[in-house]
Amino acid sequence: MIKTAATFTSLLLIFATGYINAEPVAINGYARNYSGILFHSNNYGIVQNTFDLTFTQKTESAGLKANPYVRKNEIDETSQLDIREVYLDMFFDFMDIRAGKQQIIWGKADGVFITDVVSPRDLSEFILPDFTEIRMGITALKIDLYIGEQTIEVAAVPIFTPVKMPDTDSIWYPKFNFLPEIPGNPSFDYSKKDVEKKLKNGEIFAKYSILSSIADIEIMGGYMWDDEPSLHVEKNIDPITHQLLSVTVSPQHHRLTLAGGSFSATIDPFVIRGEAAYYQGKYFNSTDASLEDGLVKKNYLHYLAGADFTLWDIKISGQFIQKIIFGYNDYIVNPEYSGMATILLKRDFINETLHLEFFAYYDFDQDDALVRPTVSYDLTDGFEIILGANIFIGDRGIFGQYSDNSMIYSKVKYSF
Repeated sequence: MIKTAATFTSLLLIFATGYINAEPVAINGYARNYSGILFHSNNYGIVQNTFDLTFTQKTESAGLKANPYVRKNEIDETSQLDIREVYLDMFFDFMDIRAGKQQIIWGKADGVFITDVVSPRDLSEFILPDFTEIRMGITALKIDLYIGEQTIEVAAVPIFTPVKMPDTDSIWYPKFNFLPEIPGNPSFDYSKKDVEKKLKNGEIFAKYSILSSIADIEIMGGYMWDDEPSLHVEKNIDPITHQLLSVTVSPQHHRLTLAGGSFSATIDPFVIRGEAAYYQGKYFNSTDASLEDGLVKKNYLHYLAGADFTLWDIKISGQFIQKIIFGYNDYIVNPEYSGMATILLKRDFINETLHLEFFAYYDFDQDDALVRPTVSYDLTDGFEIILGANIFIGDRGIFGQYSDNSMIYSKVKYSF
């Protein structure tokens, strides 16, 4: 906290004092209250106050951005002071360079991550916050090369940052009911979970994109770490009686390579979108008793097909998402084919000051869902009131495990 506060103060001093021949600093941000009440208990699920600032400064040859924020959670009485992004830009005729803590956003998907894997996710509140808050800033060097309508983007990430999981006492801590049952009373060994901060443990990503009159196409690849640790299960068995003596679970991150791409094209009245990524070297949990650590290494494909169009002034977007595990066997806990669908409906009223939105996920395999209706009203310039609900349906799976967390919420936000 002290280190973060010192960094925050230093940034403010830099922007306040400026430097010789500098352009003016643009300051914007928002203040927001976010409160939610759980359906099943009528207790508060969240009471949160956020103050978010963005400082930007830009000249013809350079730029600077910093996005510090303060967040107070009243339920667990914790406060967070952090910097989402702070980076420097350098602009050239054919190239841009960005260095520092930044969010890197790739892909065409709404509400899911397929090729959008450079910035890890903050899942401390599941996937409910805005995606600008779910994506974590990472320290990276990003270079964009421009060749006509083509762009080559390379991002080097020197230090691996994993997904941020909820605290164990949080209502969003996953129940892991999609993993195999671990016998006995397992103990956990976290000694191998952290990836050492060494140059050889960095990540590298590259993307080629072209924007033409026909389609917007991206091709990408990466050499990265799996953001989510694999759970190695070690069983200590008596060699004589063959009785299970103890079980140790050891979370570990492993290397992944991936290649993929995305596209979007307009075929009036539709906008067609697609995205896919092929992952090599993913560890899956298995019930095969012959495996020493309960894991098997396989490759898998994650893809999406979607379409957007407008009907009766309603903006409609639908997506089908599927994962396919190659070289599958019946011992693997995850299904060979797992499918999900999303639907988004949006319409504006009263001179675009009243906004209605309906977004839903449905998981075909676990027959569970997350339904998110919202209504927002722009009361005055910069002042917005939002009412919504997060409704979890089912009793298992990624959404059903949170069936007790269904809530109605309100957000009062002032942007400046």
